[in-house]
Amino acid sequence: MSDRRARLRYLEQVLAALFPPPARARHQYTRQYALLPHRLLPRRLVPRAPHHRLLGGAVSVPVGDDSIEGYLSRALDRDVRVVVRVRPARRANRKPVLEVHDATGLIAFAKIADTPRVRDLVRHEAATLRLLAETPTEVVVPPRVLHHGVWRGMDVLVLTALPVPRPRRGPAPALLAAAIDEISTLATRADRVGSRANAWGDGGEWSAWSWHGDFSPWNIAPGPGGRLLVWDWERFGTGVPLGFDALHHCFHRTLRRAPASRAAEVCLARAPRMLAPFGVPADRARETAARYLVALADRHRRDGHEPLGPPARWLTPLLEVPC
Repeated sequence: MSDRRARLRYLEQVLAALFPPPARARHQYTRQYALLPHRLLPRRLVPRAPHHRLLGGAVSVPVGDDSIEGYLSRALDRDVRVVVRVRPARRANRKPVLEVHDATGLIAFAKIADTPRVRDLVRHEAATLRLLAETPTEVVVPPRVLHHGVWRGMDVLVLTALPVPRPRRGPAPALLAAAIDEISTLATRADRVGSRANAWGDGGEWSAWSWHGDFSPWNIAPGPGGRLLVWDWERFGTGVPLGFDALHHCFHRTLRRAPASRAAEVCLARAPRMLAPFGVPADRARETAARYLVALADRHRRDGHEPLGPPARWLTPLLEVPC
């Protein structure tokens, strides 16, 4: 199945769940939406405007109080419209993600937990963000929770829209290191949210740190005041060696232009240089990188989805080679 067809098939499922026909209306009212940037390249579903006529591919969506727009309007105490992101074909944590707009523009993002697995992640993110709101950070700027509730059996988490610059640029190395260092020390407060713990090595300093869990280039951006905007806290956890977020960032940045086996090789080779700012010795840095890669492979196994392929192909041969 092509990527386009997979996205459209998933979009049909999302619209059926989020925009059900009104339960008590004698007549069904619909609103016209348009696929952007084009129906042949579906990425976002937006309320249709006159200038969208040239794109084709109009989509009729039922409207009313029974829809997700009705629920969000009541939860936020204002009239809102949503833009639906048309997600990739398959991801372990795939879920409907909505841009929430009012008359002034974009005001929030909403995550809809439509499976038990995603529900656990969304609830964990909500708890983590409440922790961060109670104990503010100096470098990292996370979103704030505007609403967390249950609608039609699905958790709905509404978060503030961070002021991400356009066009986006990568953070300076010093800012990146400061943010990673600040996140790593959250472990002392994370027990209050029942954070996911990972047992690594012999305990002690190996397990004294926390990590964002998905510190990828697409989840961060430089923000106002020399701080770092960081979103998607679903994977935040504790009990990991210092430096996991730096390694995750390097690995996924390399994945953009290289296969998984090469990205893992780069992660191991650069570990001493990447972790030096955190005071990690070179020999321990290489071992930390190996532990990170194993942790990532184990996450994929537990998710039941291996986007990088079997670890026996991209990871095991590399770890069997003596350092």
